[in-house]
Amino acid sequence: MAASTRRGWLGVQRRFPTFPSGRRRGFHRPSVLALGDPSDRTQGLATPQEPDFRDNNGMSSTRTPGLPELRVGHGYDLHRLEPAPPAGKGRPFVLAGVRFDHPVGPVGHSDGDAVYHATFDALMGAIGLPDIGQAFPDTAPEWEGRDSAYFMQEARARVQRAGFAVVNLDVTVICERPKLSPRKAEMTANIARLLGIEEARVNLKGKTHEKVDAVGEGRAVEVHVVCLLARAT
Repeated sequence: MAASTRRGWLGVQRRFPTFPSGRRRGFHRPSVLALGDPSDRTQGLATPQEPDFRDNNGMSSTRTPGLPELRVGHGYDLHRLEPAPPAGKGRPFVLAGVRFDHPVGPVGHSDGDAVYHATFDALMGAIGLPDIGQAFPDTAPEWEGRDSAYFMQEARARVQRAGFAVVNLDVTVICERPKLSPRKAEMTANIARLLGIEEARVNLKGKTHEKVDAVGEGRAVEVHVVCLLARAT
């Protein structure tokens, strides 16, 4: 077996072994589908699925055998903060049903509880239903000043009707002031109570925005919520 040389793009000579026919010996990269028994070539390319079904909300879905049916949802809410009237339009500062003594409060159609609003959106996102702005529009007078605990109870009922249960909830509240640490236990307890789950399934974190933009300057409060749901048995 002879060897041939060839100058590469960096100018380095490379040596390739050749067969008697003169062809260089290279690497053979067989197709994954060419390996094994030909009858198994489609293995892993398609997963058998059960027939289409509809849940209690009429939503169409397809289940994959052998896998638990899980849903992840993300909710987000932001409220501008202003002084109370007549200096501004701010309402009392309420987060997760806990009222904070603070010089500014959220501007909103209902009570402006950003934690409950983001939680509603996370739960509805997981089951594919409309968000809080669609379900309870801010143009409807019946929601003016409404306690957002009502929206949480509605979210719980809609999740149950869809045939799911809450596995856990992760809440991040971003605001410069007030500090949440002294009231976190109350906030977590309120969320768990309204959703009918153990407090251990709810995690709540408070973060600042390092004095950057409207949130960091104390002119807004921001909330992110991630939830995990499982098909109820």
